[in-house]
Amino acid sequence: MAEGENAITNRDKVVTSFIAGAIAGSLAKTTIAPLDRTKINFQIHNEQFSFPKAVKFLVTSYKEHGLLSWWRGNTATMARVVPFASCQYAAHEHWKIILKVDTNERRKEHYFRTFLAGSLAGCTASALTYPLDVARARMAVSKPDRYRNIIEVFREIWRKEGPRHLYRGFAPTMLGVIPYAGASFFTYETLKRLRAEQTGSTELHPIERLVFGAVGGLFGQSSSYPLDIVRRRMQTAPLTGQNYTSILGTLIMVYKNEGLIGGLYKGLSMNWIKGPIAVGISFMTFDISSQAMQKALASRFWTRWRTA
Repeated sequence: MAEGENAITNRDKVVTSFIAGAIAGSLAKTTIAPLDRTKINFQIHNEQFSFPKAVKFLVTSYKEHGLLSWWRGNTATMARVVPFASCQYAAHEHWKIILKVDTNERRKEHYFRTFLAGSLAGCTASALTYPLDVARARMAVSKPDRYRNIIEVFREIWRKEGPRHLYRGFAPTMLGVIPYAGASFFTYETLKRLRAEQTGSTELHPIERLVFGAVGGLFGQSSSYPLDIVRRRMQTAPLTGQNYTSILGTLIMVYKNEGLIGGLYKGLSMNWIKGPIAVGISFMTFDISSQAMQKALASRFWTRWRTA
């Protein structure tokens, strides 16, 4: 796309990344929403995870509340995921430009900057959308008739707990985002670069993007999972009656009561299924969507229309 590259500005890249991020995030999260809800249920309760128990949870939810119960809380999820994914992908494009790792040649020379761009993108998006994540977690673990919509969650937290609790568990989230987003974006960008060097072309098949994204998600989630457990416990403590007030205290309490594998890494095996699927779909959808929009922007007709 030589001609197109000249017509695409950095602003165009950030804007198209913002829109493509929304498409990618919503599609990926909706696909794995039932597994996500199951994972959260095990994370916040003192119950050993197993695949038979996970299947039982889904079957029980279906029998008692219907098929749509698997997507309960998905409205809140979309209310968070769409702005989060938009902000994260747009921020990643922005940070790549600032850190000068927006080409394969530069990424090959600066591994740390490539990792840092992903970490900063995740931190930026998390800081902007965190209250939505708290609301999603509350809706996912509460009784079906407790909250009618995400606004009611915000009202209850604000009235009963105070506005600062909208950022409850924010510290472990940020600590977890740094390795998660950094490793995910770094792995994905690196695998794409290596493939381009091997084939001599930057054009990838959608399946290749899906697989590379899945590998990135696998590395990212494995590196940050204990902090994800801490985040969920702190977010939902008022509903579960547990006294989780600090990162270290929560880590120690979960480890003492439930152990390393059964506590801090509870549900990781499910994450190894749903995580790579979600991240793979997200990266693949983002690349295809953003490239399509950038090609449209770079077309002769569009270029003439914008400069007219």
